[in-house]
Amino acid sequence: MMKWACHRPLALVLGMAGLALGAPGAEATESGASLYLLGSGGPGTAVMPPLEGVYFDKMVWVYDGSAEANRRIPVNGNITLGLDTTIVADFTTLLAVPSTNFLGGTLAVGVTMPLGAPIIDAEGILTGPAGGTTLTGSLHDSALTTGDPVVLTQLGWQADKLHIQVSTMTNVPIGHYRESGLANLSLHRWAVDGSLALSWHDPESGWDISAKAGYTANGDNRDSGYDSGDEIHIEGAIEKALSPKFSLGVQGYYQKQVSDDRGMLGPSGARSSRWARQPRQP
Repeated sequence: MMKWACHRPLALVLGMAGLALGAPGAEATESGASLYLLGSGGPGTAVMPPLEGVYFDKMVWVYDGSAEANRRIPVNGNITLGLDTTIVADFTTLLAVPSTNFLGGTLAVGVTMPLGAPIIDAEGILTGPAGGTTLTGSLHDSALTTGDPVVLTQLGWQADKLHIQVSTMTNVPIGHYRESGLANLSLHRWAVDGSLALSWHDPESGWDISAKAGYTANGDNRDSGYDSGDEIHIEGAIEKALSPKFSLGVQGYYQKQVSDDRGMLGPSGARSSRWARQPRQP
């Protein structure tokens, strides 16, 4: 059974979070990457599959973002300066709907598997303990690699045109992780996101008003010793379908890290907050 037309939140996959890339010091999850993809909670986000069965979704995602040299981003146990990231990735999701009458609603469980090519350019990399740091030159890294599988659970209810959904995503850190490289799709940490979504969806008029909010709890990367802080995210969207294949709308989102990262140097704080940039060596 193919994916139903109005349902779009199957693209609940890890992505580079723009707010994380722009955050200084300890306010940046490792690699600037978040489990929750901002923008995935758009129109129809709370609409559940109409029938029991197995649904298939495939999404190709292209991302390009950068952070200036005064922003310090922790990557694989190092601190990068002037990070530029491009990702072309494919996310395949299988979603099973075992019941449309579970606790009065529809239950869905599934898994998303990422495969893609991250391309990373860094102006410089800081290494060494605080007070004795060294700055190496620019570095380029790319790879064709897999990410961590993301386990999905969704439970939704419908009352006329109002749809309500609670969902969780769990990042399982068993994907390919290049410990010596900068380019990775794998977060290589346990992470769990819980979200609540509402959609007022009217197929007859073509209008959809949706909102979604959630909390992401991040674990630590045991290879790098970096413990990323937790995050909150809020999204809203309004859409008008003008035909079965064309619609217009607006969407906005907000994300904030609500707890500090903690790094390899112990409980005094993340290592990134204890580094000082030094002039580039000739």
